[in-house]
Amino acid sequence: MKISVIIPTYNRLEKLKRAVDSVLSQTYKDFELIIVDDGSTDNTRTFFENFDGIKYIYQENKGVSSARNTGINASSAEWLAFLDSDDEWLPKKLEMQIDFAKANENIKIIHSNEIWIRNGVRVNEMNKHKKLGGWIYQKSLPLCLISPSAVMINRIVFNDKGLFDEEYPYAEDYDLWLRVTPYYEVGFIETPLIKKYGGDADQLSRNWGLDLYRVKSLEKMINNTDLDIGDKEKTLKLIIKKLRILEKGYRKHDRIELADEFKEKFNYYSNYEL
Repeated sequence: MKISVIIPTYNRLEKLKRAVDSVLSQTYKDFELIIVDDGSTDNTRTFFENFDGIKYIYQENKGVSSARNTGINASSAEWLAFLDSDDEWLPKKLEMQIDFAKANENIKIIHSNEIWIRNGVRVNEMNKHKKLGGWIYQKSLPLCLISPSAVMINRIVFNDKGLFDEEYPYAEDYDLWLRVTPYYEVGFIETPLIKKYGGDADQLSRNWGLDLYRVKSLEKMINNTDLDIGDKEKTLKLIIKKLRILEKGYRKHDRIELADEFKEKFNYYSNYEL
């Protein structure tokens, strides 16, 4: 079973070298490695453009969703695995996920536990970040429970539910998991298979606008006619909660126009009939 490994990157050459080394050191060797350079202005292109055994693609800067989608469209395997350029795989990551896929042919999304490194120090995840498998849509509503670096996903899922939304500068992974987890059971490997690094100023997850895009994704789901009524009820409850928080936050910072917009949405969803 071949795997297409996709690494999106932007101006992270030294971290990218570590990520690439972790892919090339995998015990499972049947993969193609695709680096999508999203317009880097450092020496990434010079270093990797003619690197043996790697498909290197350069594009103008369009964001991580576009870079991942470019990699998906350029890939050839049935299974796809993603690695953020500042993260690192442990050596048996692909081997253990392929073994899981062979033993569970109905599962099309497989992820694993993670080792978290923050500012160079290993930290324990909070209970709310605890990873799990199964039918996890409702558990995924408050926050993103699947790391792109930890997931292996069958191409059929993208063909069915679409690629990463390129209008999202961040929370694009949260959006994808909401769109797929009501319809696909998630496989989970308890063993940590990646090192996930955090604390850097250039990380998208630190951006203050995260909840803006989470609400946008929740609105997509509430308007999805295929969504189970129980899932819709949980989705609606969270939309209302997040809109109230956003409205109060923007009003506190004298962003009155946006605050009024969120208040209007809050009133709308407070009277929304499922």
